Amino acid sequence: MRQSLAALLTVAALSLMGCPPTYPNCKSDENCTEKGEVCVQGQCRECATNANCKPGFVCEANKCAPKPECGFGVGECGTGKKCSSGKCVVDPNYKPAGSCTANEDCPSGQECKAGRCAAVEVKGPTCTFEPVRFDFNEYSLTGSVQSTLSQYADCMKKGALRFTLEGHADERGTEEYNMVLSQKRAASVRKYLVDLGVPAGALDTVGYGENKPAASGASEDAWAANRRVEFKAKK
Repeated sequence: MRQSLAALLTVAALSLMGCPPTYPNCKSDENCTEKGEVCVQGQCRECATNANCKPGFVCEANKCAPKPECGFGVGECGTGKKCSSGKCVVDPNYKPAGSCTANEDCPSGQECKAGRCAAVEVKGPTCTFEPVRFDFNEYSLTGSVQSTLSQYADCMKKGALRFTLEGHADERGTEEYNMVLSQKRAASVRKYLVDLGVPAGALDTVGYGENKPAASGASEDAWAANRRVEFKAKK
């Protein structure tokens, strides 16, 4: 009788304790130890964190995978490379400082030689690129201005120089009218230079109207100084 009672008590205890879950189900890491795994949300998995993987591996989607070369920070692949799908590969868009494929990639006064920007050797007189002046209410070029621009064109072509042509006007007239007039003056100079063989891409234009006078005062000398186009070298 006592043995039967003991047996009943044992069965009852086992029932209360419950049977261990069947793999891959789990309640704790102990249920996954036999497989060398850990318990993650009721399922035995290879890993839950990087700490569960051996050195050189990381935990991705609960599986240990080789650690990527990159993807953790900027500049980790070094100069001339980029991170692609976790690996450092050559960046086809990378250009070392001073490298080029055409003259347009170089600063004004330099040209592209063998993939590198180099200073252009210019023989002959040096151009100072002083502003050219205009008559009152005019944007056409006088004979003397055309002669000056011819010299400038030779220097630009030999030196691979690039400029922004800045047009200006004196204070007489409305601000709107002077803005248009200054733009026409810059465009007139650009057209003449391009006709002389200067690459069109080497010249930009902008008009400032009466807003940036070179000389102050309401006199003929001041007005004449302000009716101009200036040459600003492009970087």
